[in-house]
Amino acid sequence: MSTYTIDTATSRATPSPAPMKRLTAPAIMARKSGEPIVALTAYTMRMAQLLDPHCDLLLVGDSLGQVIYGLPSTIPVSLEMMCAHGAAVVRGSWHALVAVDMPFGSYEEGPEQAFRSAARILKETGAAAVKLEGGEAMAATVAFLVRRGIPVIGHVGLTPQAVNALGGYRARGRDEAEAKKILGDARAVADAGCFALVLEGVMEEIAVEATRSVACPTIGIGASVECDGQILVTEDMMGLFERTPRFVKRFGDLAAEIGAAAAAYAADVRTRAFPTSEQTYQPWT
Repeated sequence: MSTYTIDTATSRATPSPAPMKRLTAPAIMARKSGEPIVALTAYTMRMAQLLDPHCDLLLVGDSLGQVIYGLPSTIPVSLEMMCAHGAAVVRGSWHALVAVDMPFGSYEEGPEQAFRSAARILKETGAAAVKLEGGEAMAATVAFLVRRGIPVIGHVGLTPQAVNALGGYRARGRDEAEAKKILGDARAVADAGCFALVLEGVMEEIAVEATRSVACPTIGIGASVECDGQILVTEDMMGLFERTPRFVKRFGDLAAEIGAAAAAYAADVRTRAFPTSEQTYQPWT
């Protein structure tokens, strides 16, 4: 549960959180056409600690299925997995709003199922919001949740949970009919009460028009710099994987650094250069 308190005197969970007021859904909503919203994914307590001072929004994305568990898509991700990682991210943060993805199969059946799933997520994690995929077909569900006190982030365009129906992970909105549908989807979920809207993998002109036509902030990923904010999968942005999606800019090369550190450790172990007296317990220490 999110009420678990880490003993920072004995835990690796340092530095200790600095007391401050966490951002809220209304605060994010108020950023429309203002200071850009900085968002990243987080799946673990320690990563949340490192990202939190720099982010307005931490998303516990169902992308954890691929990033953490090595699954082929987000579809196998369970509600239990999302709750466990969501709680860890809440424990590791104190500034950013934490939102948790609702996994495939946990909300599509109808508003009542969605409410049960969302209520469980908020209760078990301490997060402030949920995110769900889908456009006009999900508008009634979004409205149902919002009327019952659950802040919702929408997600339209390339929706990974619908990859089987979409036929792959290509950019959306290349033809006029699809572009019109994406814009209609964006307006529908925004009008239903979303406080923010993720636009993923859409042609830039669609992202620009959607941003200008909805009341809530848009958060782009493979969309446009004119969105009200941006989000990336942290592990992609930090260079932890060999493949980099077209819409990702690498801001680091952690894979190379981790590999080099592991190689240096292995060399010291094999040559008995580690541990030394500095890393072992002696009578005089």
